[in-house]
Amino acid sequence: MFDVREEARAIAQADDVDWVGLEGSSVFVTGATGLVGSALVRALLERNRIAGSGIAVRALVRDRAKAEAVFAGYGTDDGLSFVEGDVAAVAPEACAADYFVHAACPTASQFFMNRPVETAQAIVGGTVNMLEAARLCDARSFVYVSSMEVYGDGNAAPGLDHPLGEGDVGYVDPLSVRSCYPEGKRMAELYCAAYASEYAVSAKVARLAQTFGPGIPKDDKRIFAMIARAALAGDDVVLKTTGASTRMYVYIADAVRGLLAVLLSGAAGRAYNVANPATYSSVRGMAEAVLAEFAPAAQVRLELDPNAPYPPEHHLPLDVSALKALGWQPQVDLLGMYGNLMAYLRD
Repeated sequence: MFDVREEARAIAQADDVDWVGLEGSSVFVTGATGLVGSALVRALLERNRIAGSGIAVRALVRDRAKAEAVFAGYGTDDGLSFVEGDVAAVAPEACAADYFVHAACPTASQFFMNRPVETAQAIVGGTVNMLEAARLCDARSFVYVSSMEVYGDGNAAPGLDHPLGEGDVGYVDPLSVRSCYPEGKRMAELYCAAYASEYAVSAKVARLAQTFGPGIPKDDKRIFAMIARAALAGDDVVLKTTGASTRMYVYIADAVRGLLAVLLSGAAGRAYNVANPATYSSVRGMAEAVLAEFAPAAQVRLELDPNAPYPPEHHLPLDVSALKALGWQPQVDLLGMYGNLMAYLRD
């Protein structure tokens, strides 16, 4: 069994977060029922319970019933309130807060392929709407949750010799339908920089490596979830690509602390990579390592599908020195991430 509230309490006591800066403030969180948003909301609410910080947590949700289930056990006494609406359509005036964490975004590759127009519109339109809300209420800080996919193909070859800094953005094919996601993210980042420059909105960008851990949907179709379920069942992992792409990952609790570091200490108009260098691996290598640890009788099998909705081969080692300069350090390695995720999925 894995208790996500217990993990939230641990985040709420982290000594690398400037909790004093959040005392008595209001925080507006979009994508509040998603993995990143929900983990952040729980951490803030637990901080209120532990330290009486008086943080008003305003969670933007589309489905109130779902939100009440996700945050069962928390309520107004803990500082939680819901704002109902779509991130791209909710009135900016209804979203006033001291701090904004904009985490709302489609995340499924199949959705990107089937609904590229809606994907791009949700990413860009939602970000502009939230930046406008931050501008109107003169928010203290705004963090946009972006993705390592803005780096496109990344390096030409695997390896850690040339980690990608925030200025090393690589190639994305604008005519590939799946590029609706990384190109949308890039455009959203541009709006953050533009609002910081033209309107003095304190907007920052957090480029998350692939983030996972307890709290994902139990039927999540992304590769890390498929690997975890296979390991739990003792089944082979079947890859639809060669699994040659390499990247870094970041555990959800580490990601939340990274977002708070950027929110409270980051510089307006700039981006910060959020990743754990110790997790760097190929997709196939990750699957093999997880099976070796948790299901040694199973194996990785390739059943190549040229139409699989995954990004082209890429190599994305990220330089996290800018975020570390804010006092952040990752704490959970790849097998630790899977151990906690599998405990959660087992419940």
